[in-house]
This record gives sequence, structure tokens and C-alpha cells, in this order.
Amino acid sequence: MRKWLRLWTMPLSSVAREFSVFSDCRLHIVTWNVATADPPDDVSLLLHLNSPKSPDLYVIGLQEVYSGPLRFVSDIVFDDPWSHLFMSTLAPLSYVKVSSIRMQGLLLLFFSKMEHVPFIRDIQATYTRTGIFGYWGNKGGVSIRLSFYGHMLCFLNCHLAAHMKYATERVDEFEYIMDTQMFNCTKAPRIIDHRLVFWFGDLNFRIQDHGMHFVRSCINNQTYSLLWSQDQLTMMKKKEQLLQEFEEGPLDFKPTYKFDLNSDTYDSSGKKRKPAWTDRILWRLQPKASPPDESSEDVSTQEPTVAEQREEDEEFPLKIKQDLYTSKMEYSISDHKPVIGIFSLELRKMYEIPLVRLRAEGDWSADIDAMVVYSPLQPFPSSSWDWIGLYMVGFTSMSDYITYTWVKDDEVAFNEELMQVYVSKEEIPVRGGECVLCYYSSALQCIIGISEPFKVHESKVAVEEGLVPEKINGLNRTAGGEDVWN
Repeated sequence: MRKWLRLWTMPLSSVAREFSVFSDCRLHIVTWNVATADPPDDVSLLLHLNSPKSPDLYVIGLQEVYSGPLRFVSDIVFDDPWSHLFMSTLAPLSYVKVSSIRMQGLLLLFFSKMEHVPFIRDIQATYTRTGIFGYWGNKGGVSIRLSFYGHMLCFLNCHLAAHMKYATERVDEFEYIMDTQMFNCTKAPRIIDHRLVFWFGDLNFRIQDHGMHFVRSCINNQTYSLLWSQDQLTMMKKKEQLLQEFEEGPLDFKPTYKFDLNSDTYDSSGKKRKPAWTDRILWRLQPKASPPDESSEDVSTQEPTVAEQREEDEEFPLKIKQDLYTSKMEYSISDHKPVIGIFSLELRKMYEIPLVRLRAEGDWSADIDAMVVYSPLQPFPSSSWDWIGLYMVGFTSMSDYITYTWVKDDEVAFNEELMQVYVSKEEIPVRGGECVLCYYSSALQCIIGISEPFKVHESKVAVEEGLVPEKINGLNRTAGGEDVWN
């Protein structure tokens, strides 16, 4: 404990020397205009679930999620079908939905491996409408920003204006979103202030000038590079300073728009729309702060934030490499094909211990009140609204708890290092199961500690009274003969 106390009072440079090991993080980003379609049965190929290298983070941005009046109302109360599919697919693999945001047809989901969850903090999400004079949410951007081991990351999912002639309007919409989205964070109040920004979505940029025959010939011959010079986003990057700060991998895959539904055939309707790379993933690594001007008489007159950023760049470097950028042609429920980008992030962690350590004390079952023991490992703004949740192993999101208890209300004993909180037996599941405990900080709006998995035992009282099903020939039946859990 004394070591952690010593670290809390040390400057960043000294802490960096204590924890000087670099960490590699794998990030999997998906963007897909789903054209109001219902989800497919299987997204294993989209998420590369059979890959030997599993991602640490999944970020999934969808556009044109169906938002009819009845569906949209139900989606407010329950998880929409797309969110439910990704959550149910990833939860058994120990991924948790950390954050999500939806603006009409735009949906952004952020998943993390369980081990990283206590180190993802300062989570905020927001949106900007640009459709129909800024009042309609069919176009615009949704974003999630957070601190990942101390590094400020922002993910922006956009759906910009359609049609060939509106390339300039698309850039204007993007700049408007970048200018207007603000976060309650001193260190990174704007998107541009974040250490690393990912910009993706149906950006709707088209292939200009080249005729249909030439475009399709290049696609058939896989000579995609012949089309790059007339890609509107590539062209606009030559003129717009903000766009030049964003990087993108080579477009070495077929244009992802526009296909006939349930096929790999480009638009065969009377409109015969020209194929285009409308669906894109770009990133911006914050430029390193300029070194101090040696000609200046007083170096202390420099902006403090510039000096702080320069120190952070040196002590906690962050590097990014794109490992894959491609489309997934196997999916045909939409007139767009999904695009994935896989990245390797090499970073030095600014912290490696959670804010809170907690554990289940003694045996747990619904027959007796249970006890949680927790200890703060670092100072954090505790609140009477902090709570500890009981979750089944494989839970899908923060809201997927079995029960929770208010930390301050149910503390029964404490000393300088250990706190005890009780959980009423009425709140513990009678059937038991493998569970974990999570400490949620109201002030930080995130989970700051997760216990090791532990077993909640089946209630002996409930079994004796015939309220718990027994496993008989693979079927769940109660002792009384009827299944009360259907």
C-alpha cells in the first residue's frame, strides 16, 4: 500500500520510469450503412472471431439503422436488434459494452475486453444533427470519447450528405461537427484536442469524372489505384487543412456502394449509380507539441497546456499502425458493404492499477446476507451515488446487473484501508452461478474496479421448498415437477 501511496504523489515523469513497459492494444473498427435492414444471423466474419489475434477493443459504427416510429420507441426502452446481436455475440468472449450512443439511424457501440474496463475512464458521448437544416437526425455525427490508460481517444461515426455534387457540403458538415461537439473535459474539450481521433462512417464521397465503363473495368481488373485520383475525399484533402491531418490506408478493395440487395452486383436499376468508396475509416494522431522557442527570452511565457502536452508526448508516447483495411463482401443485406479497419496501438500506460480493489467475502448464497470488501487503491471522487453491482460472468453491459447496492447506504464497517458493504440475501439469485462484482463511480461515470470471478451457491432453502429446478436428463425441472423459470 505504501508503494501506491508513493506513486500517487510522484510526478508523471517519475511514474513513467516505474511503469516503463509498452503495451500493445489491438483495435477493430467496423462501419456499415445497413440500409434499415434487420441484422444478419451471424457476424463472426465481420468481427474476425476466428482470428488467432483477438482485439482488445471493438468499435462499431452503423448508419441507417431502422428508426420507424414504433421500432424507435421500443429501442429506447430495450436494446435495438443490432446492439443486441453484437452484445450477445461478444459477451461470451468476455467483451463488455462500455458505451453506446444513437441518433435516429446513427448508432455507435464501444466494446472492451473485461480486463481493460477499469482503465477506461472519462467516458462521454454526444451527437450533432446536420440533416434538414440541422433539425433532423438522418445525417450528422455521433461520438464517444474516453481515456484509455490515460490516453484521450475519440471515435466519430458520421453519415454525411449524399449525391455526387455535394462534396463541398460534406466537408462543411464534417467541419461543423468537429467545431460544435464539446465535452466536459478540461484536457480535451473538443474532438481535435484528443490524442487520437478515429473518423469513420458513410461519408458519401464519390468517384468523380471517370465514366461508368471505366470505373467498372478498373473494379473487374482490380486496378483500384487508377480511380484514387478522382475519389472526392482524396481530392478534397488536397484543399482542406483539417482533412490533411487525417490519415487513411490505401483503398485496395472494391468500392462498397452501391449494390443490388442480396447480391454482389453493382446497381442494375435504371439509375445505375456509379460505384464509390462511400464507407471509410480515417484517423488522426495529435501532432507532437513544438519544442520551446530558444530565442524567446522567457520560456515560462509559453502556454502551460503546450508544455504539458510536450511532457506527455515524451513520457507516454502513443503510436498507431493499421494492420488491415478492407470490405466484407460476404454481407449483402444492404446496398453497402461493411468496411473494417484493424489497428495496433503501442502505448505506455499512465496507470496500471485500478482505483478500487474489491472481492466477495465468504460464501455467497440467497440463504444469508453477503458481504463485499473493497479498498481504494488511489484517490478518486467518491459519492453517495456510487454503487457496487453483482453481475453474472459474461455480462453484456454496465446495465446488465443482477442487483446492486449503494456503497454509502450499506457500509457496515470501515477502517483506513478496507471498507465493507453488505448485500441483502433477498437480492442474491437463488439459482446461483459464476459472478463478479463491479464498483461504479458516479462522479467518473464508469466502472473503476472489478472483482475476480466467484461462485454464488444455489440456495439450499429454495431447493428444499421446490423452488429451484434440478438438472434431470438435461432438462430443468423444479423439485415439485414444474419449471417455474420459463
